[in-house]
Formats: sequence, structure tokens, C-alpha cells
Amino acid sequence: MNEPKITPQTLPEKTAGQVKTGKKFEGIMGELYVPLFFAVLCLLGIVAAGLNPRFLLNEIIIRLARNSFLVLSLIIPVIAGLGLNFGIVIGAMSGQAALIIITHLEIGGLPGFLLAALISVPFALITGYLTGLVLNRAKGREMVTGYILGFFANGVYQLIFLVLVGTLIPMSNPKMMLSSGIGLRNTIDLIAINKALDNALLSSVRLGAFKIPWATFLAIGLLCLFTSYFTKTKLGQQMRAVGQDRHIAAVSGINVDRIRLIAIMISTVLGAWGQLIYLQNIGTFNTYNSHEQVGMFSIAAILIGGASISKATIWNALVGVLLFHTLFVVSPLAGQRILGIPQVGEYFRSFLAYGIIAVALALHAWQTKKKAASREKE
Repeated sequence: MNEPKITPQTLPEKTAGQVKTGKKFEGIMGELYVPLFFAVLCLLGIVAAGLNPRFLLNEIIIRLARNSFLVLSLIIPVIAGLGLNFGIVIGAMSGQAALIIITHLEIGGLPGFLLAALISVPFALITGYLTGLVLNRAKGREMVTGYILGFFANGVYQLIFLVLVGTLIPMSNPKMMLSSGIGLRNTIDLIAINKALDNALLSSVRLGAFKIPWATFLAIGLLCLFTSYFTKTKLGQQMRAVGQDRHIAAVSGINVDRIRLIAIMISTVLGAWGQLIYLQNIGTFNTYNSHEQVGMFSIAAILIGGASISKATIWNALVGVLLFHTLFVVSPLAGQRILGIPQVGEYFRSFLAYGIIAVALALHAWQTKKKAASREKE
């Protein structure tokens, strides 16, 4: 019998193909294992909570509309190599400042919402520019710097609206001011723009038993299209180049600091608009605390969707919002049914937000170390 000969030339080729296929499969699973893990957690939580499917689906629709814009605003800084933008909280404060202005002027409905979006732009551009200047001086440490900047900006925000309003900044609206006449109340009612965007288009049309905020999902869809288009433009490609390697980008003639500055400014403006969408859906906001968890929850959501510090897509953001907020809905009810203690679910929410960020950062450090070791072997 004439058996085929295995030559030294054919063996490496076969082995290389197997290695390539194995690496490809490993790469795909590396991107999917986090979303799959949390999808399983969601299913287990739904079964344990025994939720009415109609109630659960309605809650998911509301939360997708309420939070998706904020999470999508994180993508551009990741592409530009700035990591996860903890400074998005600064954009949220810009949006809230605009809301305070239009509430004081008593401009409601969709015109009031759109005016707030317009007023928030200069605030967000200025604060985004200042944030970008600081982050350009902290290359390699952008995330922790952005996190600390959020605390600093929160202090300035509280100084303005708790001390300066009513003294240096004239305001005498009794519905918004504290009884002393200095500083804003802890809670401001947004009844004038409550669901102004959610009910803007086809508000009376329902999909079965569910009311769909078409206008809000249209805004989210437009942001998805903008992000997809933007990454294909010259500026978007320059951001991608900067994100992959700052040194090579600089050698190629790209102004690295300028590109990073633009990325943060865009993200800050989008964060301000995202906070406006979030608050018009809620219908009220805590003047001094509504913005504090914006960065943490948005970043946790995009990480659960499979994003990393160096890579994030539209699908990562949308899947992450779906999984993260499904767990938010089911965890307290599951904790109550299993242990009789609904507070367990609340603890799980905190663990979910902070834990997933810690795990993601640890995995990123491990993968970076692993890649460096493989390069040394080669």
C-alpha cells in the first residue's frame, strides 16, 4: 500500500493551522465568557425570583431606554486609548446644571428638554476640555485620574449650587431654593419635562401590552449610527491609531494630545445628554447625588457586555445594559424568595457594580502581562 508521506514541510503547516484556529477560538471565548456568565446569572435570577414575564420585559424596556445613551458615550474614549471614562460623571453634572436652569425658567415639555440639551453643550465642552488637559498629563493613569477628577468636580458643583446660588448667583425660586434662601433643595421635581422625550413621538401607540418610548430609542439609534460612522472617518481612524500605540501615532504625524482631548470632549457632551435622558425618564432628581453613580454603573454595564479597557463596541454597550439591569431588577426579588431577605439583593447590586470593574481591571493587567511574556519568548 502506498501511504501518504508526512514530510517536515507539511507538519509545521498543519500545526500552525491548528494553533491559529485554537487562538481564534480562545479569542472569541475570551470576549464572550463575561456576557455568557452574566446571562446565566440572569436566567437563574429570573427563575429564582419567579417574576411575571410581562413585568420583567416592561422593566427591561424602560431601563434600556433610560441608560443606553450613557453607556454608549463611553465607547469613543476607549477607542482613543483613554480607557474607561470615569470622568463621565462630569458630563452628567453639566446636564444637571442645564436642567436646573430650564426648571428655574419654567420651560417644560420637549422644547424645555431640547433647550436643556443645548445649554448643556457649552458646560460639557468646557469641563471636557479641562478634563482632557489633565488626562493628557496623566497618560497611562487616565482611569484613576478621571475617578479623582469626578470627586473634585463634585465639590465644585456642590459649592456652586449649595453656597453660591442665592448669594453670588441670584435666584429666588421658592420651589427650588432652601428656606434660608441660599442653595438649592435636595430634590428638584422635573414634572415639567417628565418623560418629555419618551412621549415625544407616537406616545399613544403600544406594542402589545408594552409602551415603547420610540423617540428615546430613536435618539439611542442615532447615537449608534453616529458612533459607527465616526469610527470610519479620518478623525475616528486617528483615534483608533492613538489607542493602539501612541508612539507610532505620533511618529506618523498625528497630534496625540489633540485627538485624546477631542475624544474626552465628545464623551462629556454625550454623557450630559445621556444624563438628561435618564432624568427626564425618572421625573425627579437628587440635586447633589443623582450623578454620583453614573460613571460606576455605566462602566460596570459596558464591562458586563464584554468590553475591556482597550476595546469596546456598540454591542458591548447594549448587551451590557440588558444584562446589568436585568440583574438589577431580579436580584432583590430573588434574594427575598430564596433567603427571605430582600436586602441581600441590594448588596448583590453593589457587589455587581464594584466587583465587575475590579475583575475587569485585574484581567486586563493579567492579559497585558501575558502578552508581554509571549513577546519576550518570540
